[in-house]
Amino acid sequence: MTTDDSLLDRLAPVLTGLTVAGLAVALVDRFLLTLPPGNATAGLAVAYLAGGVPSALTALRELWSERKLDIDLLMVIAALAAAGVGAPLEGAVLLALFSLSSTLEHRAMGKARRAVEALMALRPQSALRRNADGTTEDVPIADLRRGDTVILRPGARVPVDGVVIEGEGSIDESSITGESVPVHKRPGAKAHEATVNLNAILSLRVERPVSDSTVARMIALVTEAQSMKAPSERFSDWFGQRYTVAVLVGSILFFLFFVRIGLDMDDALYRAATLLVAASPCAVVISVPAAILSALSAAARGGVLFKGGAALETLADVRSFAFDKTGTLTTGRAELTGLVALDGSGEEDILALLAGIEMHSEHPIADAIRRAAQDRSLTPAAVAEVTNTPSEGLTGSDGLGTVWAGNLRLAARMGADIGHSALAGLQDGAQTVVYVGRGNRLLGAATVADRPRDSSYDGLQALRASGMGRLVMMTGDRRPVAERIGRDLGLQQGEIHADLLPGDKVRLVAALSEQGRVAFVGDGVNDSAALARADVGIAMGVAGSEVALQAAEVALMSDNMERLAAAHRLSRRTARIIRQNLTFALGAMMVLVVGGLFFDLPLPLAVLGHEGGTVLVVLNGLRLLFDPIRHPARH
Repeated sequence: MTTDDSLLDRLAPVLTGLTVAGLAVALVDRFLLTLPPGNATAGLAVAYLAGGVPSALTALRELWSERKLDIDLLMVIAALAAAGVGAPLEGAVLLALFSLSSTLEHRAMGKARRAVEALMALRPQSALRRNADGTTEDVPIADLRRGDTVILRPGARVPVDGVVIEGEGSIDESSITGESVPVHKRPGAKAHEATVNLNAILSLRVERPVSDSTVARMIALVTEAQSMKAPSERFSDWFGQRYTVAVLVGSILFFLFFVRIGLDMDDALYRAATLLVAASPCAVVISVPAAILSALSAAARGGVLFKGGAALETLADVRSFAFDKTGTLTTGRAELTGLVALDGSGEEDILALLAGIEMHSEHPIADAIRRAAQDRSLTPAAVAEVTNTPSEGLTGSDGLGTVWAGNLRLAARMGADIGHSALAGLQDGAQTVVYVGRGNRLLGAATVADRPRDSSYDGLQALRASGMGRLVMMTGDRRPVAERIGRDLGLQQGEIHADLLPGDKVRLVAALSEQGRVAFVGDGVNDSAALARADVGIAMGVAGSEVALQAAEVALMSDNMERLAAAHRLSRRTARIIRQNLTFALGAMMVLVVGGLFFDLPLPLAVLGHEGGTVLVVLNGLRLLFDPIRHPARH
């Protein structure tokens, strides 16, 4: 059966209605009451024209333009053969059921094919841009340029990717990442195109034009996914083309055989037409794309984009997962992880002083300390005359004397004693330590480090629970840092690889591939080679680099690593449903063929078995549309 989105496809419901109506008139005349002369004939003519002509035109177009023998042609020939042997009603039944099943398939498959249209509909058409003189104007989003300022009112969709520069509020990101809980945004936070500003007036600085936005990348990925066929899809296409020719030739040969063994011409043609219907591979051809497209659609709604069915099928066979650390398993930015107060000072006093000193630095560690103070609603201490000493830290004055914040070298230069028992263990190299003091007196210390994502532990445990062979973390970071993160994530010593260059990651992925298929998950430019080397490359689509996204076959549009485990479960379930569909379709076809060859299988029964089997495999594949990838199971 064809699945082209043509004018005939759009008219399919009307044509199917006419076919069924024409058949109904003929059935009433045959079984219920005798209609005026010519009515039954007119009904059959309508059924044949509405149900047969569109299929014939489609089949002839395929035969002429692509040299492909379409299955539609088999159905038309079978219906004409039935009419030729004096069974026009049976032929009309065939065309009506064939037309009805085709329409249902187009409608059902359309639900899985409308991902691009749904993404396009997310985009607002215009944005409120603030000009340099402070005035605002409504402009098309195509006119926005990097650096422009956009005003977002409550309820408005974010027009382009940008960074919040004024205001604070919640944004619903479910349309992009699949997350059901709104995300709180403050100045400095990223906002993605097509997400919804819920409850505040926000000012947004445009970071990327609409042509390079999150939705643009998603549309490109979905379009690419729909054009790339999985191995099982290619098999079903290959099988369908060759088997269709075999069925047509076989039906002709069996017609001649039936005539040779003594059947009259009408009986031989009737049985050949029955065999033609019974042996048609519609269910086999449609069973795989029904499952693949449904799974791709379900994954996209859950924030996971596959670049085609091949990646989906390969992920089901993966036996090892390798992960980059920074920005993949971790947040990728420094955060305050600990605070030690000495000499009777309180932790909040130490943090306020640290924030006051670090207000004068743009270093990521300074940013982490300032965010921690802001999260605790602390006012940074007033520190003036701040001097930055490279590779040491900052010194300044708070009115009570010289204050400072920095590393061991700065503490030693200030004459501070860092041998306090409360600081034991801070210098294991797993975290960055910032000492703070006044004059030669040490007031305390703060530890800053990259943290695992909140979902990383649960995501890895979910993969382990699925029977995954190996989970490996690969990072160019120092071993003490890697081991700290690995312990937090439940990884064993042999699963943690540190101090790696990009080439080292590629070699490790190649070694893992000797034990089975490997998936590599990363987000940075330095991960692109490993992503390309793995059997399945998985990129952090929103946070990841463009190079990583291009090298990968799968993109996670959310930072939630549990979505990865959910996508893996979806791929395995898709593989099971494809096997179910092919087993059922081939089995049903064999039963019908045997019935047509060795038993007196009625043509209407062959029609019901053929069309019913086709609809069943489509419905079985469409179950994947409701896969709960948006709400992964907790472990």
